[in-house]
Amino acid sequence: MKVIIDEKLVDEVLDRGTIKEIFPTKDEFKKKLLSGQKMRFYIGFDATAPTLHLSHAKNLILLEKFRKLGHEVIMLFGDFTARIGDPSGLDTKRKQLSRKDVLRNIKIWKKLVKPLMGFSDFKNPPKIKYNHKWLSRLNFEKLIGLASNFTVQQMIERDMFQKRLSEGKPIHLHEFLYPLMQGYDSVAMNVDVELCGTDQIFNALTGRTLLKKLKNKNKFVVAVTLMENPKTGELMSKSKGTGVFLDAVPNDMFGQIMAQKDEMIEVLFVNNTYLSLEEIKNIMAENNPRDAKIILAREIVKIFYGGNEASKAEKNFINTFQKKEIPDEKEEINCGAGELLGDVLVKNKILSSKGEWRRLVLGKGVHDLVENKNILDVNFKIGEDLTLKIGKKRFLKIKI
Repeated sequence: MKVIIDEKLVDEVLDRGTIKEIFPTKDEFKKKLLSGQKMRFYIGFDATAPTLHLSHAKNLILLEKFRKLGHEVIMLFGDFTARIGDPSGLDTKRKQLSRKDVLRNIKIWKKLVKPLMGFSDFKNPPKIKYNHKWLSRLNFEKLIGLASNFTVQQMIERDMFQKRLSEGKPIHLHEFLYPLMQGYDSVAMNVDVELCGTDQIFNALTGRTLLKKLKNKNKFVVAVTLMENPKTGELMSKSKGTGVFLDAVPNDMFGQIMAQKDEMIEVLFVNNTYLSLEEIKNIMAENNPRDAKIILAREIVKIFYGGNEASKAEKNFINTFQKKEIPDEKEEINCGAGELLGDVLVKNKILSSKGEWRRLVLGKGVHDLVENKNILDVNFKIGEDLTLKIGKKRFLKIKI
């Protein structure tokens, strides 16, 4: 596949707003893109949880744009680094996972990302790699060699380590090894460009240093936004269960997008749709937040499930939520998977007794708003998050 060097197309990618910072400079990177030289891009993911959200999707949409410009792109699954635990953004160490846990998560992730990448392009398909292949082969001698390229002072400059030191919290030795591992990924794959979130810049620059020292090769680091709420700074998070998740069925995904704060509408349009900036500007100017959000939800669901399912999800949302005037703010409770719905409602004092639960179910007074149907089984077990209408006026969100 020939590299496309159309400056207008390159500028559309670089100036859309997804990219936050480029090292060493944006001008040098743009010049390289316009040189006609095919480059090898990669982005790494540690499969620390069994799902992905729209902030991850944003990164893959950007990677796919570089692939469509004719470059080689790699999705790297950190099946080794995920077991170490990246300290980025945390003031405590991450829980270490077993290899079995990580591989189970990766199997799910591979299905989730298929709609975002051109795997059916036989001329220049995205590649998938796993860093266990080379990191598991590093012996102690090689690890010491890698570590000799950095000082302790360089490592503890990281803001999260400084925060822990100031608070008297421990920094575990294996956490210093994580940047080395991620840095060595660049060497092992001999890449030209790494895409990463702004929280990963330290790790990515570690790779830039190693690649220069070990192969005398310069690597570009393209840091992308973390897609935070512009008012609160809140991020989508796998560990916290917040955001819009890629494993959601069309109706749920549509509803999750509609539940986002109004200030996130333009952020999601820019990062998670293929609409031009001009189209986005017009939508934002011509529509109230709710209508703009419906267009947004339709566009995103279409990417993952196609136009037909997106239209169905939109119709379901309008019929269920708008016409029935269901409030955006609902009571919310938590429970465990497999619990009896009636027991959960009584335990949390939503209902006064199991007798009341039984009367409501038999009277068709418990409605699943996502599936748009009544719950008719008094022994109904909770298998996934639920949004319910109980009686005529009570609305409830149940999260596992």
